[in-house]
Amino acid sequence: MQESLFADSDDAPPAVSAAAPDPALSTLAAELPSSLRLGTSSWNYPGWAGTVWERDYPAALLSREGLGAYARHPLFRTVSVDRSFYRPLTAEQFSAYALQVPEDFRFVVKAPGQVTDALVRDAAGKGKQINPDFLDPGAAQRDFVEPALAGLGQKLGALVFQVSPLPHSWLGQMSGLIARLHQLLQAIPELRASAPDAVVAVEVRDPHWLTPAFTEALRDTGATYCMGLHAKMPPIAEQLPILRALWPGPLVCRWNLHPRHGAFGYEEARRQYAPFDRIVDADIDTREALARAVAGIGRIR
Repeated sequence: MQESLFADSDDAPPAVSAAAPDPALSTLAAELPSSLRLGTSSWNYPGWAGTVWERDYPAALLSREGLGAYARHPLFRTVSVDRSFYRPLTAEQFSAYALQVPEDFRFVVKAPGQVTDALVRDAAGKGKQINPDFLDPGAAQRDFVEPALAGLGQKLGALVFQVSPLPHSWLGQMSGLIARLHQLLQAIPELRASAPDAVVAVEVRDPHWLTPAFTEALRDTGATYCMGLHAKMPPIAEQLPILRALWPGPLVCRWNLHPRHGAFGYEEARRQYAPFDRIVDADIDTREALARAVAGIGRIR
């Protein structure tokens, strides 16, 4: 029997209560344009007690039932569902998320690694063999696009294909890989009838992708570039020309590690930054460059 994510009674209090909103953040939220959506990657961080959560809650409970409280934070009008990268989610699982948030909330969803990673990996992340479903249009449609659209409906914001770092020997084959990506993007059906705000975005982790042919594949299919502020990628100023070439269009950005910590693996980064309750390692240059880009595209004064 599947465990229910919701209380049996409409009168029952939520399992996770939101912190009282900071008046200053509520004022700031009211001043931002409705087209600008800020959020985080996932939401199961106990260290947010007092800022997002009313009190301490275990991570497992936050993962299951914290999304509704997260969505009550004045500045959080989107969230990245990273869980879908590790294993495809069903339409029912996406629907359970959608039921926890307001109508104006939008989800950024990562495509499964089985579609965006060139290698099949073991539990430790080591590549074992070539992935036969890499950039396969059928797998992308069946295991990602269809369930996300069916479950999230109009709350779908962005479908993000984050292409993992390629094997070094593949980096000289970019023209063929871009052609495969182009075919995948062409196979994605029109989303706007069910999800008016939905966009398809491609994020990469090798700068070798950033060529005119890559930009043309995005433009031809109506997709956009997900600006990846990640240590493996060039600084933001060197990625902006792709967005300019796709203008007019949306800005989708996922800001990850500080550039000088490019050698960190995921677990090492977690140890460095836990419990995620404050800014540990400010990256002022990237913050200011990103703010200028957002202001320019959103015409924020």
